[in-house]
Amino acid sequence: MSRLLVVIDAANVIGSVPDGWWRDRRGAAVRLRDRLVPCAEGGLVGYPGPLDLLLVVEGAARGVESVDGVRVDSADGSGDDRIVELVAAHTGSGECLVITADRELRGRVGALGAQCAGPRTVPRGG
Repeated sequence: MSRLLVVIDAANVIGSVPDGWWRDRRGAAVRLRDRLVPCAEGGLVGYPGPLDLLLVVEGAARGVESVDGVRVDSADGSGDDRIVELVAAHTGSGECLVITADRELRGRVGALGAQCAGPRTVPRGG
């Protein structure tokens, strides 16, 4: 059985908590990536593991590296457009979940057959 592909809109998830992320966007993306590592095997809220986690970063967060359990994709332009491309490429390969609160993005990936969940699906850092 293949793992559920979970595509995470890093900017949207990071921006959902007003914790000063705007002072260090790259650092916030690294912290999110690291917080996701145990989720690859342990799962997310409402989605048991193991999962195939793909974190999409953009802007100042570009260049954050992948680690065991979490692949990172640096969007050349819009992170939303890159997420749509990734979901479209995955169509027919199994289930896909996109984590974002962005309504427009939810509509775009939903039209491609992806499930959507909000940022609270990702455990908060402690």
